[in-house]
Amino acid sequence: MLVLNEDIKNQIIKHAINELPNEACGLFSANSGSSIIECFYPMENIAKSEIIYQLDPLEMMKVEGIADAEERQIIGVMHSHTHTPAYPSPTDVRDATNFDPLGAWHYLIVSLEESEPAMRSFRIINEEITEEEISFISS
Repeated sequence: MLVLNEDIKNQIIKHAINELPNEACGLFSANSGSSIIECFYPMENIAKSEIIYQLDPLEMMKVEGIADAEERQIIGVMHSHTHTPAYPSPTDVRDATNFDPLGAWHYLIVSLEESEPAMRSFRIINEEITEEEISFISS
């Protein structure tokens, strides 16, 4: 289960909307051994695309340094789907399998397909997609 407060949920949705027409992306961190998101780090989609996202490796290293300094660990990535449901695309699955072969990360997807954004989270291991529950807590 992935846990986040309303403030972080709103930050993620705002970032997804602000990046239109392109997909948005970012990383999030938690305290060691926890799946409660403590911080969201909006990032640039260097693909500048409506259909894929790509994290900048240098920006990713900077974010990992910030998380380390805060004594947190990066536990996942968010990205948006501008015109499709909040479900991993074949590209998402391939990228997750190549980058995270042990399936340690949470893959949070925000769909902007409908007027009300939809948010879902997944674990991806060996190309197998498993949806996980998201719990929203008060800020």
